[in-house]
Amino acid sequence: MNKPLTRAEVAPEQTWNLDDLFATRDAWLAELAAIEQALETVTVHQGRLGEGAGTLLACLDARDALMARMQKAVIYAGLRNAEDGGDAARQSDAAHGAGVSARVKAALKFVDTEILALPVGTVQRFLAEQPTLAVHRTDLDDLARLQPHMLSAQTERVLASLGEVLDAPYMVYQRSKTGDMQFAPFTAGGREQPNSFNLYEWTYEGDADAQVRRTAWASFCQGLAPYQNTLAATFATEVTKNIVLAKARGYRGAEHYLLHQHKVPFELYTNVLDTIQAELAPHMQRYARLRRRVLGLDRLLYCDVKAPLDPQYAPRITFEQAGELIVQAVAPMGPEYVELLRTAFQRRWIDRASNVGKSSGAFCASPYGAHPYILVTWTDSMRDAFVLAHELGHAGHFLTAQRHQRYVNTRPAMPFVEAPSIMNEVLLARRILQDEAHPRMRRWVLMQVLGTYHHNFVTHLLEAELQRQVYAQAEGGRPVTAALLNERKAAILKQFWGDAVVIDEGAAMTWMRQPHYYLGLYPYTYSVGLVAATALAEKARTEGDGVFAGWLDVLRAGGTLDPLALMRQVGIDLSSPQPVRDAVPYGGRMIEELEASF
Repeated sequence: MNKPLTRAEVAPEQTWNLDDLFATRDAWLAELAAIEQALETVTVHQGRLGEGAGTLLACLDARDALMARMQKAVIYAGLRNAEDGGDAARQSDAAHGAGVSARVKAALKFVDTEILALPVGTVQRFLAEQPTLAVHRTDLDDLARLQPHMLSAQTERVLASLGEVLDAPYMVYQRSKTGDMQFAPFTAGGREQPNSFNLYEWTYEGDADAQVRRTAWASFCQGLAPYQNTLAATFATEVTKNIVLAKARGYRGAEHYLLHQHKVPFELYTNVLDTIQAELAPHMQRYARLRRRVLGLDRLLYCDVKAPLDPQYAPRITFEQAGELIVQAVAPMGPEYVELLRTAFQRRWIDRASNVGKSSGAFCASPYGAHPYILVTWTDSMRDAFVLAHELGHAGHFLTAQRHQRYVNTRPAMPFVEAPSIMNEVLLARRILQDEAHPRMRRWVLMQVLGTYHHNFVTHLLEAELQRQVYAQAEGGRPVTAALLNERKAAILKQFWGDAVVIDEGAAMTWMRQPHYYLGLYPYTYSVGLVAATALAEKARTEGDGVFAGWLDVLRAGGTLDPLALMRQVGIDLSSPQPVRDAVPYGGRMIEELEASF
């Protein structure tokens, strides 16, 4: 059995270079202290925001600069903690950074409350008098939308100071997952193998050997089970927090409260959940039955739904090869974008190591004024290449936005965030198929693209459905417990998969695997991103790659437009249910082609 590496044993070239953020931990600590001292650059304007447009501009500019520094410092601590979440020193530093951030946000809360207290029409008059203030227009408009839901100035400041407490469910979940959970080794084929979150999700879940896959699954579920009640209480705390805040702020319910910052109609959210579940389920059930038949299984267990359909054909790819392939794939985006992604590989923006305590899954963090950082776990599979292309899509998006926008305007609302990342996956699949006429390779690429559809239209969408049902149950007075979460998750999976997949106790516990439940209504936005990417790819097919020039303009816009307006820039109307209805049969056609190939 190969013993998992500790972080100290990992080769530096497999890690990201955090020195680009702070050369030393002492430099980071000094910056945290300096940030708190610099609060006066903003608070000097307290009580004076009504004096004139110049005063308001100076205050907002100072706040913008300070929050960019705060973001960089918090991300640094988070990245170090993601390297090894079980390390006490890293946990302590992450908590220290969060504490400083909460104090800073509380001290700066006066800006919002003073602006909202200004006489009606004052802000619009200031905007007319001071053209430079226009850079803050989106932020000011968002604040105006919040006005009916704002509480007293004192209450808002107290809530801001409780940032660490309000974010505690996410922190507790991550600490449990990376620092406490242990998974017993398992034996398959006469060989004992270690298990962990990363090993299971990146290696064993897609293993061609059914014995390895199923034995690893049993070990994984046994490791999850003892934490059900703790993580259910954590989940319940997140739900209760949002229900209480929604009521206090006068929203119709928790979902309306959480969707406010998404800047999309409530109907888009419900349409995505209802349409995709109803219309995609028959296609995915067909795919499941195809998998069971081709793999010769008597029944398809939940742990088999990602098993490779062609186990003898599994193209391997090194990290370096994947980098070159991805760079070639995004060529339609233009030379500036291509060079940006190439730099990610040359300058160690990517952490691909596998070590004890490392955060599972994949993510991209993009501190303003620096460069993005990407976390993945590399196993030399082509699926890794698609995951990496996805995260590089986030990197390309946010760095492009940062080069054209101030900090305050960098990030669009959440429903747009996944579109650029999924677009890169679509481009990668297209690039592979362009030069590859071999039927087996085409079939394999189709399976990778269907992996993207499964990830976004099934895994994350069914997470969103669980959120919807749990919030409804909680607002109806039912306590959120492990029993409720297991019951609801199992029912959702059974409804979607029908009799094509066996939903066991382990499948019911999959709510324990994702942090998205602690990030608002994040899960459904993956489906929105896939709908947008599918629609744009179809436009490129019919109209040519010139559409990507407009797409780059959308990326440059950052958060200056709402998600629907961003997509309208490239001729896609997400306010209509049609793009959602079009995306589902696109996946269905790929499944039909796969069926024919077997």
